Amino acid sequence: MSGTMRQGATAPSRSAAPAAAAADRDAGVVAWVRAHRPMADALGFALLAVAFAALGMVGLWTVFSALPEPVSPWWSLATALPACALVLQRDRAPMALLWVSLALLVVDLVTVGGIVTLIVVLDLLYAATVAASPARRRRILAGIAVAVAAIGVAALAAADDIRIALLMSLQLGALAGMDYWYATSVAQAHELVALHRERAEDAERLAARDRDEAVRREREQMARELHDLVAGHVSAIAIRAEAALSVEATAGSDRAALHAVRDSSLEAHQALRSMISVLRTGDGMIAAPRRDALPALVDDARRHGLTVTLDDALPSGIPSPVDQAVTRIVQESLANCVRHAAGADVEVVLDAVAQGVRVRVDSRGGSAVTHPPIRGSGWGLELLRERARALGGRLDAEPTDAGWSVRATIPLEVAA
Repeated sequence: MSGTMRQGATAPSRSAAPAAAAADRDAGVVAWVRAHRPMADALGFALLAVAFAALGMVGLWTVFSALPEPVSPWWSLATALPACALVLQRDRAPMALLWVSLALLVVDLVTVGGIVTLIVVLDLLYAATVAASPARRRRILAGIAVAVAAIGVAALAAADDIRIALLMSLQLGALAGMDYWYATSVAQAHELVALHRERAEDAERLAARDRDEAVRREREQMARELHDLVAGHVSAIAIRAEAALSVEATAGSDRAALHAVRDSSLEAHQALRSMISVLRTGDGMIAAPRRDALPALVDDARRHGLTVTLDDALPSGIPSPVDQAVTRIVQESLANCVRHAAGADVEVVLDAVAQGVRVRVDSRGGSAVTHPPIRGSGWGLELLRERARALGGRLDAEPTDAGWSVRATIPLEVAA
């Protein structure tokens, strides 16, 4: 029984092998025909012409024949075979070859009256219509109408019978019309596919551009936050450490300097943790200082040796983006005064104007910090300008006779 089962198990595999081989042969034949379609069509038309000649299938258009008496059916190959040869170059110049095939068809109609020449004309008509533009397709349709009408008139003149003329016109009109309709449908399908492909490519390019723009905006935002939150604290640590090293060491001054360094380090650490959390999870927002942090910023600037006065006349309840932008402007302006105008008198004025919110930070006197050598890049003011422009406002920073001035105006309506 086991031997029988084994034989039964191997029987399907033995029968499957010839089927697989036959499928491979069929696939190979199909692949060859697709790769050599014009040659295969021309060969098929030629064999069909030989078969029709052998069967004597000629003289179908005797109404147009100009021969005094019937001739051998093999004479139909005189026009059929040259017409078949035209198919070999069908993909290169279908419209020009269509005109040549029409000339051969006219010769065939007035002589033997075969079939294959007409089949080749319809094949080239299909190829020319598929390859034509919409405007040229309309001209081809008009040409078909003219040709069908001419055939009807010629048949009426040759047979002197309206029924034969109508029958000839209907036959050729149906064949050419169906051929044209199918070719137009294929051409429109190709155009629709090309349109969808173009739209898909455009959508892909737009999506890539949007992704790049989103990445750029995120990088700019991270650059602003790094500069505003971290760079200021790190430079403050360096300045405070340098200040402690530049005076005579005492227990009180050392502890005060260490306290200041510790506070700035903790603030920088907290800012970095907040940014890392946003980058890792993609959730939440980086905590940005608000106007209620202005007194602490002013006190911190005073500990660095600045003489700061704050006049905050802004109303409560201003939009959050404006509130944060005002705080950032004051923070960066004070940090610049610490680095570039140590010991200066600084006046901070915040008030409401017709255009929105106005910020003014003026410094007088002071001197630049040379130790430690903290080099400015100019990014701070440029980032503040970008922040103000993003809210529809404007920021100007320029030297004055007494020192430096930063002025900004931010509209409330745009930000809201």
